[in-house]
Amino acid sequence: MPPVATTTPTGGGPRVLAHPSRDAIRLEDVLHALADPVRLSIVRVLADAEGECSCSVFDAPVSKSTLTHHFRVLREHGVITQTYRGTAKMNALRREDLADLFPGLLDTVLAAARRQEAAGLSAGAGAAAAGATSPS
Repeated sequence: MPPVATTTPTGGGPRVLAHPSRDAIRLEDVLHALADPVRLSIVRVLADAEGECSCSVFDAPVSKSTLTHHFRVLREHGVITQTYRGTAKMNALRREDLADLFPGLLDTVLAAARRQEAAGLSAGAGAAAAGATSPS
């Protein structure tokens, strides 16, 4: 996927973050974005929210710069939108676009993540458990 840049309009207008067009969203990019446990947790919070959330509401076990990277991956791969509201960066799922392009994908992934959490397995714990039981 080509880099997506942040642009500042001439004349000192608000910063605008570029997003892929709906037609440019690729299944493999969405799956890549959702495969990371931190990014999946961000998507889960956004799915439970009924609108936009500022970056400050996310409590992730990573540094602020790493969290910014995860948001960028989600945006550049078409999973979320990000817009500036004053100094806050607001985030929202591209639920309608994803549902139209890949029917049932987002809901299936979110349901699987909830089942996994209910079973006491985080994504990292599930991978560790799988590695511990696989033959050497």
